[in-house]
Amino acid sequence: MSKKKLSYAESIEELEQIVAKIEGEEVDVDQLAENVKRALELIKTCNLKLKNTEEEVSKILKELED
Repeated sequence: MSKKKLSYAESIEELEQIVAKIEGEEVDVDQLAENVKRALELIKTCNLKLKNTEEEVSKILKELED
């Protein structure tokens, strides 16, 4: 997969596809570790995006209070 920055929605969509493959037993043992590694990268990306968004929203709300 390319290293372009994915949006939150794209990351979630890809993560859901990986989970479906694993749950549906569509992935062979040789690809399992690679899929789990990619899923971890996507989870980290989503967590970072959520944290950054939360901080940004908090900053905006704090400005409204001033």
